[in-house]
Amino acid sequence: MLAKIRDLFASVNHPPPPEARDSTTALAPSTGARYDFAMPAPLIVESEEDLKSIVQSAKKVAVVGIKDGTDPKAPAYHIPEILQKLGLRIFPVNPKLQTVLGERAYPDLASLPERVDIVDVFRRPDAIPAIADEILALPPEKRPSVVWLQTGIKNDAAAQKLAAAGIRVVQDHCLGVYSVHYRPETSKTTPPKS
Repeated sequence: MLAKIRDLFASVNHPPPPEARDSTTALAPSTGARYDFAMPAPLIVESEEDLKSIVQSAKKVAVVGIKDGTDPKAPAYHIPEILQKLGLRIFPVNPKLQTVLGERAYPDLASLPERVDIVDVFRRPDAIPAIADEILALPPEKRPSVVWLQTGIKNDAAAQKLAAAGIRVVQDHCLGVYSVHYRPETSKTTPPKS
């Protein structure tokens, strides 16, 4: 099944993630200088090793802006479908949908019945500040550990605001690509439906 999923990604022209680097990121990339001690995971996530760690530890993902499957190749449907096949529990968030991928859809993040590990966002960059505010309005125990903005989605001001609240932020990366490459083999079963 993993080979079939990789073939699907190849057909959609998603590049593989770049070569892994560790989280002791260079102080100045042009000089090659490095920290001589392990750095804690940064809140604005850019290192390959940190991205890998997020993907491998995640179990529950809220997908903001998920689509209904009318166009099965639309990234906002296809990527969550792949995440689900890789063993992640999906919580669709779209006020226009009742169910998607066999899961109940929720109108907003505050309506989710439980805390998720990642909020995966398929919305335009100009919508990100409102989503960040929605996340920060959640009680701290219901806030996600990570907000993941899909490929092509970046909003530095909103990312800094989330990071200031202790939430890790990934911008302009495809969660599906990283999941295909880094999810542990033991998690490749579909979780029970909610």
